[in-house]
Amino acid sequence: MNEAKVISGNTKEEIWQQVEANLAESPDLFEYSVIVEESGRMVELDIDIDLGGGFEGGYAFTRFVSALKNFDDFRFSLHRQDFFDGLGKLFGMQDIVVGYPEFDKQVIVKTNYPERLHEILSDKGLRELLQSFTGFTFHIGHHHSANTQVESAFLELRIDEGITEPVMLREIYTAFVLVLNRIDLEGDSIMKYL
Repeated sequence: MNEAKVISGNTKEEIWQQVEANLAESPDLFEYSVIVEESGRMVELDIDIDLGGGFEGGYAFTRFVSALKNFDDFRFSLHRQDFFDGLGKLFGMQDIVVGYPEFDKQVIVKTNYPERLHEILSDKGLRELLQSFTGFTFHIGHHHSANTQVESAFLELRIDEGITEPVMLREIYTAFVLVLNRIDLEGDSIMKYL
């Protein structure tokens, strides 16, 4: 990936005007990386498109990732249900039901606090956006440093397509930040789920 440019501004509108201009200026949208800084929060946006060639089939993805400021033992992982997940369910694979029927039918959910994830996913637009992707993963991940013994957490949404349309990128970014803020603002609220 190329070096990520940092884009910031006073308003979301100002920031996304810059992102759109930056996308238009980029000669190669096969590899694109930018860091959006808003209200003290850094969200990295990466787009990687490899068309393949010869015997290679190629791949594409769009990824949003940001560090979590407040993290506890809350974990979740979401991905689009596929054929193998359907078979797995038949043979006893565990999938958490978060209480949104259409979402629960289409998305595999793993979490240690279903009620908390239910609240985080309460926005219907967020659920519909996630359901619109044919392939995605959305989870809380962790970095462990062996040298410093420091642990840090991050939120990552990876979509299995190269999205270069600014309006769609902004919609995904907005949904990502909604989840990010709900997780970080609820960092101390885990006790209500115990």
